[in-house]
Amino acid sequence: MNSPSNSLDFSRLKTYSIKDRKSLVSKDDFASTWKKGGKLSDFITSLPGILAGNDIQSVIQAIARAAQNKKQVCFAMGGHVIKTGMNPLIIDLMEKKILTMISMNGAGIIHDLEVAMTGRTSEDVTASLGDGSFGMAKETSDLLNQAIETADSKSMGLGRAVGEMILAENLPHKHLSLNAMGAQLNIPVTVHVAIGTDIIHMHPKFDAGACGKASHRDFKLFATQISALENGVFINAGSAVIMPEIFLKAVTLVRNIGHDLDGFTTVNLDFIRHYRPMTNVVNRPTLGKGKGYAIVGHHEILIPLIAAGVIESL
Repeated sequence: MNSPSNSLDFSRLKTYSIKDRKSLVSKDDFASTWKKGGKLSDFITSLPGILAGNDIQSVIQAIARAAQNKKQVCFAMGGHVIKTGMNPLIIDLMEKKILTMISMNGAGIIHDLEVAMTGRTSEDVTASLGDGSFGMAKETSDLLNQAIETADSKSMGLGRAVGEMILAENLPHKHLSLNAMGAQLNIPVTVHVAIGTDIIHMHPKFDAGACGKASHRDFKLFATQISALENGVFINAGSAVIMPEIFLKAVTLVRNIGHDLDGFTTVNLDFIRHYRPMTNVVNRPTLGKGKGYAIVGHHEILIPLIAAGVIESL
């Protein structure tokens, strides 16, 4: 390639006044300094009105507005939310009638039951995988398979069956169970199982057919709640695949049968951005219909902050 014979004439450069330029960042959006003795509401309003600082304030306002107007605020989650100690906060939002539905993957009922039963959960997989003992806890499998049998015999959803079983067994920490508190408060808790992903699927008493039917009942319940999502909020916390896919199918189902689904807010909370939550929760369902937010951070920080902000706003 031949080099140009003459250098560029920089004196011909065209400029404009910065006063005429649109700028994306303004001093009006800057963070405010903290004053000792301030309140939580002061902290939230002190955040910069820029990027995630603006987004988290918008999310808090959307949830508070939906709760005030008695609209749906649906909280979908992966099992990791339970493992980061969020159950007391989620239950508090249920009791305050802010959250109208809790949804989880199959891992959710395992961790939720173990917390209710022993106050502890989250097996050390690395330590137990080598000798084949991973996932072999007897009580976890026995009780959940008992709940699945009950769901089958009574044509119940899986979340309700697990919740009622925890209450009936009077497990010592039942007050920390999302499923049990959902049953007690009559707030839907839906469970969406992918066969082969959970430890109880390895046990000989597991009835895949009964589990599948119970989980499908929960999908129908989930879709029914989503049909009323207009002007409400759908939150996905920590589910990279299952719950975003469930949500997308429910959205198209309820629109297909004639429900308006406009003006709603979706939120994805996770410590990295995954393809499906960004596509199936934040972007596609809200296109021309609502607003989607993705806030990156740890559940053990983001969820308490948002929960406290909503309670303060109300």
